[in-house]
Amino acid sequence: MTTFKNIQSLGALAGKRVLLRADLNVPMKVDDDGNRIVTDDTRIQSVTPTILALAEQGARVLVLSHFGRPKGERNLDMTLEPLGQHLADATKLPVSYIDDCIGEEVLDVIDAMEDGAVLLLENVRFYAEETRNDPDFAAALADNADFYVNDAFSCCHRAHASTVGIAEILPSAAGLALEKELVALEGALGNPVRPVAAVVGGAKVSTKLDVLTNLVAKVDHLIIGGGMANTFLAAQGIDVGASLCEHDLAETAINILKNAADNNCKIHLPSDVVVAKEFKANTANQIISINNVAKDDMILDVGPASVTAVEADLKDCKTLIWNGPMGAFEIEPFDAATVSLAKAAGALTEAGSLISVAGGGDTVAALKHAGVADKFTHISTAGGAFLEWMEGKKLPGVEILLAE
Repeated sequence: MTTFKNIQSLGALAGKRVLLRADLNVPMKVDDDGNRIVTDDTRIQSVTPTILALAEQGARVLVLSHFGRPKGERNLDMTLEPLGQHLADATKLPVSYIDDCIGEEVLDVIDAMEDGAVLLLENVRFYAEETRNDPDFAAALADNADFYVNDAFSCCHRAHASTVGIAEILPSAAGLALEKELVALEGALGNPVRPVAAVVGGAKVSTKLDVLTNLVAKVDHLIIGGGMANTFLAAQGIDVGASLCEHDLAETAINILKNAADNNCKIHLPSDVVVAKEFKANTANQIISINNVAKDDMILDVGPASVTAVEADLKDCKTLIWNGPMGAFEIEPFDAATVSLAKAAGALTEAGSLISVAGGGDTVAALKHAGVADKFTHISTAGGAFLEWMEGKKLPGVEILLAE
């Protein structure tokens, strides 16, 4: 099993300066008084245990993050200053803030810090050198600290100065949240308990070609839902009517099906579907066989018979990876398949017979909608990084933390 350097590997941290790469790029809104309010603090809660663990050891904790896309310019609409109070509320520790992340003024403030104190640095992407992984900028960031800890899996697919450059200079380790993430992902796809099932949904095959290609060689069951299922059905000569479908990818879909067969991976496509004439909530709809789709029908969800068949196979599986909804879960009643399958997976996980790992923005929203987000073994809040992991790609921010 792949091993990663963790906080314990850094040794004694009392009095040491630890640069902690977090992901504080959280959704926010402006209230009636003009204050920026966090609307989802999941990522703040995620990094809190690592901040507390470092502070409790007497480290001077320097929190570094990006926010938004300032494109290498100082944009005060994307300052991290308002997040200082949110960090303080989450950690129950006083959190100071400074309006830069490198330079003499920053070093002076760090030198004056007490052991166990927390300092929030300014948006690292105010510098264009960050996304270029400029070595001089990485060195300037590294000057702030004795050690580097990465606790931002959602940023690990980027070879930036704050994810790779610093780690090439300072003794480095994975934070508690990143370590938990890596252990979960390794267990789901790197060295899984078999049989393994993967649910892959979403609108288009084109956005998940690499995911599908990678998974058919690694899992025992591949359950395809959402609009992308229509492309696979159409490629086999089934009329999908007015449904979302990438007809130009028919040959690609057939090749994926062939690769699955060569690798003994069972592909699950719907045998029945929920169709409607228009895409809106609670519109007239019906459940029909996949062979009876009319020219003006839109397939908006997987049918109940198909879901029941998948749930039966899932009972024999030991590991599940999930990315993407089964249908148009955002509007009722086209959330039924996603909710039903999610509840089945959650129940199997609770019963101890299934290890379930899910990730991606729509997936997390769908599992929360189904009320089972807390029942899954692990849910990743990362978007691009989780997708690249499912594609089998090496993540630069993770590779740099591999134990020798």
